[in-house]
Amino acid sequence: MFSEHRAVAALRVFLVLLFGVLVMFQVLSLPGQFRHMAQESPEHAYLRWPLTAITVFWVLCVQVVVVCTWKLLTLVKKDRIFTEASLVWVDAIVWSITAAWLVLVGVLLYVGFTADDPGAPVLLFLMTIVVTVLGLLMVVMRALLRRATTLRADMEAVI
Repeated sequence: MFSEHRAVAALRVFLVLLFGVLVMFQVLSLPGQFRHMAQESPEHAYLRWPLTAITVFWVLCVQVVVVCTWKLLTLVKKDRIFTEASLVWVDAIVWSITAAWLVLVGVLLYVGFTADDPGAPVLLFLMTIVVTVLGLLMVVMRALLRRATTLRADMEAVI
């Protein structure tokens, strides 16, 4: 129990750090990177705003996962993780991953049909596989959480 509290506290510190870095990427790094790309490569300048919007959306999806994880940690700390309230936050994580995956597949298809070399499509394919695994893992974890929540409710009804 003591180590659980330490792990939750440490995880919260890193979630705050991660969220701060993500905000920095959204506001400063990504728009500046694509502005620089447009200046350096004018033939690809038309991609500046679509790439900025897509990458900011992906960062937003990660931010949603961070916030949902924070809320789930709060439920763990209050010993309410096996309640219906936790399923809402897990569903939000699944939907966030699904939205990011859909956009990623769209980008993969676009880049796959227009790229001159296989580097970017292969990297996007790898990212798609990783996001797919994460999404499916969250679906399985949601099913396990739902089952545990039902079992706990049944046990509490008996007691």
